Amino acid sequence: MKHEIPPGAADAVSKNRSFLTVALIELWERFGYYGMQALIVYFMVQRLGFEDSRANLVWGAAAALIYVAPAIGGWIGDQVLGTRRCMILGGIILSLGYALMAVPTTNTWMTFSALGVIVVGNGLFKPNTANLVRKIYEGDDSKIDSAFTLYYMAVNVGSTFSMLATPWIKDYVNASYGGELGWHVAFAVCSVGLFVGLLTVGVLRATVSHVGSPPDARPLEMSKLLAVLGGGLVAVAASAVILEYQGLARAFVYVAGFVVLGIFFHLIRSSAPSERAGLIAALILTLQTVFFFIFYQQMSTSLSLFALRNVDLGFYVFGNRLWTWSPAQFQALNAIWIMVLSPVLAFAYTRAGASGRDISIAAKFALGFAVVAAGFFTYGVAGAFAVDGLTSSWIMIAGYGLYSLGELLVSGLGLAMIARYVPARMGGFMMGAYYVGVGISQYLGGVVANLASVPRDVVDPVQTLPIYTSLFNKLGLAAIACTLIALAALPLMRKLTATHHAHQ
Repeated sequence: MKHEIPPGAADAVSKNRSFLTVALIELWERFGYYGMQALIVYFMVQRLGFEDSRANLVWGAAAALIYVAPAIGGWIGDQVLGTRRCMILGGIILSLGYALMAVPTTNTWMTFSALGVIVVGNGLFKPNTANLVRKIYEGDDSKIDSAFTLYYMAVNVGSTFSMLATPWIKDYVNASYGGELGWHVAFAVCSVGLFVGLLTVGVLRATVSHVGSPPDARPLEMSKLLAVLGGGLVAVAASAVILEYQGLARAFVYVAGFVVLGIFFHLIRSSAPSERAGLIAALILTLQTVFFFIFYQQMSTSLSLFALRNVDLGFYVFGNRLWTWSPAQFQALNAIWIMVLSPVLAFAYTRAGASGRDISIAAKFALGFAVVAAGFFTYGVAGAFAVDGLTSSWIMIAGYGLYSLGELLVSGLGLAMIARYVPARMGGFMMGAYYVGVGISQYLGGVVANLASVPRDVVDPVQTLPIYTSLFNKLGLAAIACTLIALAALPLMRKLTATHHAHQ
């Protein structure tokens, strides 16, 4: 007897296959990005000879550009080339960017140009990949929350492996062959990861062939593709100049912030009354996300340098050493915790949605800030138990666990927030605008990290420890302030959400 699959079940299977394909290319793209991020500040300090303060600000500016670029890339996906095409093109360009990082040179212009290529690639890839997930599950709020949480887990599967692998590869090659070639071999591995991701989506392309924006359904116009590539070359050159000159970087970031705010206000003012409440809600939550990513940027700046100078790299139980990590590998703790916690939260969201007991995204944001505060206080308090200026590696595990839970509650739902509150016709652009907010806070995070900038002549861990713990305690207090602000905004968010749903 032949059993027919109910239409609803078949549709769910098709959506899940489409989601899996997008999640897989996102996994490999994040493998490349976080493999590079794990090393980049160390590379600038130890290989290029930068002061802490310059390394923090250069990487803060690069991260800002990497996250600002999606505002343009989202629009290109929506209106010019297509969402699906931009995802593929962005992946190709990113692979080229990491390959350029693999060129064995200490020329700063070469490094900054490679970062510029990564900026352009990410601008095309990031908003359009997220927008494809939104398009797959459009109209099902609880499923969107669950899908983006699992999508966030895919990000961290890729980043975990790369953040453990690239520091080890760098150390192994340097130790085995001498010199500093290991840095560049590790960056080459990031490029290979992107290539694997592109092959994966090529094999599974049929599962996403029906998902995309209107330009994806039309034949590719070569004139538009060449225009985008030409604009990309200009953006690469501009990015390299911005990274070289810190004053220019600061001006760019602040101007980008004002421009995005202006666009937000214009869209709110010119939108239909039925769309206005959702856009205002999205603006409030985006501003909260900006504050969160100032905390997030510490992972690759102040926390990274803290691990280099003030963490015992061995993991001990009852005096027995179990294993030892290099300082850069501690960044993988964030991704490991997120892989552990993501399925739990995704299940909880789906279960709560089915029973009608799901709390609002705004409430999840407030809870997330409170947990982040606890994480930073964990690092701050660790100083009291340090031995000869070195804190236990287990403290890093505990702090990253709290921090990662907060990240899932805030950053993990940021994209779901855009998908839930923003009209579909603005989806790609608003995904991009969200990332501009993230980019601004990445730069501000670099500025904040410089509060713990250690002078080059200070090398004693006993002297560097209070510099870092003071910053972490201040960040904990700042996260408490963000929690209180988020709680104060809850009544307004409830009103805006109710109005938004009433007009859907």
